[in-house]
Amino acid sequence: MFNYFAVKFTLAYIMDLILGDPKWLYHPVIIIGKLINFLERILYKFKNKILVGIILNILTLFLTFSISLFFTYLGLFFEIFFLYTTLATRCLADEGRKVYKILKQGDIEKAKKELSYLVSRDTSTLSADKIIMSIVETISENTVDGFVSPAFFAFIGSFIEVNIFGKNLSLALAFAMTYKAINTLDSMVGYKNEKYIDFGKFSARVDDVANFIPARLTGLIFVPLSSLILAYDFKNSLKIFFRDRNRHSSPNSGQSESAYAGALGIQFGGKISYFGKEYEKQKIGDKLKEFDYEDIKKAVNILYAVSFITTVIFIALSYFI
Repeated sequence: MFNYFAVKFTLAYIMDLILGDPKWLYHPVIIIGKLINFLERILYKFKNKILVGIILNILTLFLTFSISLFFTYLGLFFEIFFLYTTLATRCLADEGRKVYKILKQGDIEKAKKELSYLVSRDTSTLSADKIIMSIVETISENTVDGFVSPAFFAFIGSFIEVNIFGKNLSLALAFAMTYKAINTLDSMVGYKNEKYIDFGKFSARVDDVANFIPARLTGLIFVPLSSLILAYDFKNSLKIFFRDRNRHSSPNSGQSESAYAGALGIQFGGKISYFGKEYEKQKIGDKLKEFDYEDIKKAVNILYAVSFITTVIFIALSYFI
């Protein structure tokens, strides 16, 4: 039987590597964000914040799933194109390289400003080593939701077909794009502050569940394998993963961060400022060396290797399952 998933996902992955974030396009994630804002303005007025937060999540996911299925119905070109927009390897790598180049030029203030677009923490007081730590940490965390998770859900969706008006449609795109909606909801309303502690609680929990398997695949298999291929510290990547993967406030973020930290011989954590408040984050990894600019390049290398290994494994599995 012809493996349509292998062809579709390979083409989407190649487009991601070549084109990156389609800035010339009104990105689907931006549209999902506008939908969330629209629904939030309507629903937040109601008193029971937990209930309307659940309604916000369900409506957003249902509309995203339905529209994605419509694009699948329109044909192979639309399915592959929108599948490509769920992947963010090149985009994440470009952001890392941008900060790397600025730091190499010695412009710390510009590096702080660039980093502020990527992280929620206060960047105004960061030193060069803290900037490097923050960007490497961002790459390691977003390896999961930027590539592995949408790839995982596309893979799962490829085994399910629905018949719409006489056409058998794969749910690969619908699952991958719905995951992006889950992740966008978490990034917009999943905060533990006064406004969103109840309203965003359900969306945050759904995101935790959605990333549970992909995060562990990334930390246990994909990052260590990448470090082995790249001649980084494979054994330490596994060692720190098993030791430190749960030393994070998020049940998923520490899975990939610990594997990255071990592979690069660095340590995440320490004092971080969020929304004007100082927090002492648990330390992940051993400080075998000081942070330097090359750690950003190495993190980008791991990101690319992870995306390639993930693609190869999921495509190979699609032939045998």
